[in-house]
Amino acid sequence: MNNIKKLVSDLKKFNEEYRKGTPLITDKEYDSLIEKLKKAVPQNPFLNTVEPEIFETKKEVKHPAPMLSIEKAYTKDQLKKFIARVKKEAEEIGIKNPEFTVMPKLDGLAGRDDGKILATRGSGTVGYDITELFKKGLEPIGGRGYGLGELVIVNSYFKKHLAKHFEHPRNMVAGIAAADNLNEFAKKALAEKKILFIPYTFLDKWTGTGEDLLGNLEKIFEDLAQKTDYPMDGMVVYIENKEIKKYMGSTANAYRWQIAVKTKGETGVTTVKDIIWQVGRTGNITPVLLVEPLSLSGATIRRITAHHAGMVQNKKIGKDAVIEVIRSGEVIPKLEKIIKKSLKFNVPAKCPSCGSKTAWNNDFLKCENYNCKAQIEQRINHWFKTLGNANWFGIKTIQKLTEAGYDDIKKMYLLQETDFVNIGFGPIQSKNLMLSLITSQKKEIEDWRFLAAFGIVNLGIGESVKLLSYISLEKISMATAEFIENIEGFGPITSLSIAEGIKKTSNDLNYMLSLGFNLTKTPKASEIKSKTSPIAGKRILFTGKIESGTRENMQINARKLGATVQTSIAKNTDYLIYGTNAGASKLNKAKKLKIYTLSEKEYIDLIITPETKRY
Repeated sequence: MNNIKKLVSDLKKFNEEYRKGTPLITDKEYDSLIEKLKKAVPQNPFLNTVEPEIFETKKEVKHPAPMLSIEKAYTKDQLKKFIARVKKEAEEIGIKNPEFTVMPKLDGLAGRDDGKILATRGSGTVGYDITELFKKGLEPIGGRGYGLGELVIVNSYFKKHLAKHFEHPRNMVAGIAAADNLNEFAKKALAEKKILFIPYTFLDKWTGTGEDLLGNLEKIFEDLAQKTDYPMDGMVVYIENKEIKKYMGSTANAYRWQIAVKTKGETGVTTVKDIIWQVGRTGNITPVLLVEPLSLSGATIRRITAHHAGMVQNKKIGKDAVIEVIRSGEVIPKLEKIIKKSLKFNVPAKCPSCGSKTAWNNDFLKCENYNCKAQIEQRINHWFKTLGNANWFGIKTIQKLTEAGYDDIKKMYLLQETDFVNIGFGPIQSKNLMLSLITSQKKEIEDWRFLAAFGIVNLGIGESVKLLSYISLEKISMATAEFIENIEGFGPITSLSIAEGIKKTSNDLNYMLSLGFNLTKTPKASEIKSKTSPIAGKRILFTGKIESGTRENMQINARKLGATVQTSIAKNTDYLIYGTNAGASKLNKAKKLKIYTLSEKEYIDLIITPETKRY
């Protein structure tokens, strides 16, 4: 009993420090202790206590309905038992083979936004008013008033800019919510629109039967994780059917119709054999660990990314270092922790590609030579990959061409079939390469894709679409930082970076435009808002294989016509457009929810009118 008392006391202390933003142990270690307590004393009161949050200077707000904790499953067998329980209780009220929904479990600060007040979960019954954060720059995804959601930071942004300064992204957002005065890191992240409130309804989701879920568990989790650029600590599996939810009810601290699957992931220990350094198109030099072969989750691991050079230097990673690796249903294995440091670690003083002196940008090592061979190759590779309409130009082909002196995109488009032959390509490959260049110019592509292909920092596909809806590609060199910042969604630092990138790239961009690429123009923001079409203002979901093109293009066209494209079926979905091999579960759900369904052909014939076909 003394051991149990000490365990509960320790858990309370760990939980208190975690809520303060100063965790003493990792989430994985905390979850392990919770499991230990469950096995020893399943009815211990600590397990039925909603973990409180304390924001001393914030006003308390009572929730209209309790925000309870979520029961956790750590193994596939525990999830299997939950599914069986749900099915059994659903059958008791006459519902057979219920459908389950899976969404990412965000690792942020849970809250509720009713359109007037944003409140933290707090004790579950009473939260804290943090509405003022919207004035400070908090970005509400989808707008205000969508109910339950999570306060998070964009994961890629945190890793790049803040991982050195904060132990965990959740600690940072909790600190922002609790603080009256923000530090410079928080102010910058808010200004850059990287701190978000995400209603759960806007997360990517999967829906299907219990059998489908258990049979494709790893793939489902992997697909959702890859679409989610926010901190996660598992997945949530739940029932949307109101009758089942009402019948199953809740315990003192958790709803019985949902469960959090906390995937610990398979881990293993291996030894570092060497480090190779890869140079990206923007000059970042990334360390890749070559390790003794390790089998994890059915895959043999030989290479592991070490995030950045700062990690190598700070944690002394090098030859003979012993490391723990985790592969938690993800394609790319991750470095979990350092078990034994290396005596032979070093960070290159010169770029491994061009030999230029390296420079530090926070924890990132950079090659600042714009003409670095590796950067040139990666920029050209990015061009063809983003354009997406020119085959044959893989990295090996690009390397061979750059070796021959064709070291930028402009030169690539001067090549003739005889040039390819003279460089050393075979006659058939030379012909294919030449035809591929011609195709890339003649085949219709969107102007935003053309712009994004230049690889301007902070100007990806989404940002290119947004920017070109306010200024034409032909006039984009006139876009100042002030102009860009006035467009919703662009922060001051990003706007300055994009404006400088456009200025630096303008000569190349204008030259490539002069070659006569077949570009379709992005509709102007004013046109999209005023446009009338059969689907303007409607919520649309595409499912199944699209035969008349790609699903991505179908979604883009729908957005141009004023529709909102959804990633999962919901009660407010207006149309479900289905292609071949569409899943029966979505079609059946649409039928239950009385959502209008259209085949791909019906959608094209009946929804896309002659007036709107130009889009």
